[in-house]
Amino acid sequence: ADLETAIEIGVDYLAVSFPRSAEDMIEARRLLGEAGREIGLVAKLERAEAVADDATLNGIIEASEAVMVARGDLGVEIGDEKLIGMQKRIIKRARTLNRAVITATQMMESMITSPLPTRAEVFDVANAVLDGTDAVMLSAETAAGDYPVETLDAMQRVCLGAERERVAQESGHRIHEGFSRIDETIALSAMYAANHLTGVAAIACMTSTGYTPLIASRIRSGLPIVGLAHSPIAQRRMALYRGVVSLPFDTTAMAAGELNDRALSLLVEKGIAEPGDHVILTRGDHMNAHGGTNTLKILDVTEKHAET
Repeated sequence: ADLETAIEIGVDYLAVSFPRSAEDMIEARRLLGEAGREIGLVAKLERAEAVADDATLNGIIEASEAVMVARGDLGVEIGDEKLIGMQKRIIKRARTLNRAVITATQMMESMITSPLPTRAEVFDVANAVLDGTDAVMLSAETAAGDYPVETLDAMQRVCLGAERERVAQESGHRIHEGFSRIDETIALSAMYAANHLTGVAAIACMTSTGYTPLIASRIRSGLPIVGLAHSPIAQRRMALYRGVVSLPFDTTAMAAGELNDRALSLLVEKGIAEPGDHVILTRGDHMNAHGGTNTLKILDVTEKHAET
């Protein structure tokens, strides 16, 4: 009944509580059926058996679009002393397996009744960011707390502060691995180029599903990744990915020769790039084709794009 309601109201992500193995996520996907095929499944990792061994954890992650480090129930199950390393392990495995990851529970718990976080909470949020999490999640702080806006402001400040640290902008992600997919190769090549070429303002990905920005966001960088998508479903899904800004970009009425210029003009309009910058652009020869990204270009932003 809950799954049917989720389909009816058009949710982008659906969290599954207490999965024991990949089979639970597979069953949820089966029950969603064709009508719910665009819904991303989030596995809330709360049971000891879900994280008991690498095979089970990897299976759950791979059967989901995202996972959540649900530290409340998971801490009760495995103990606080094991939870510390487990959080880091889950984040690392999710990123390695190209899935999004959320860190949740008591991130700024004291702000339910206080206008300021404790130093311990500041460091907790910052450490999750430095570990590579895609999202940090608030619960009672905003659902029932006295200072919901102040809590969001505090968390935003801490996240931005942590992202300025050099360690948050460097990555060894899959540096020694080979690739089997062309779109993954292009996405990771774009990030490598962005991290080593001076003057790059952003990585722009023309995408139909948001997959290329997801792969690109697995590599740490201080640069924005811009997902240019026609599909509002893809735009909303990309909002979860770390460092990704999703923008509407309908290519159906554009000639092939104007796609790049229109993309650069949009980035200038949004203040993401300016004349003199480089932008790394990924796209496919056939737009709006799933898995079709096969091209990487390094483009210069000119005065012309600023005026368009």
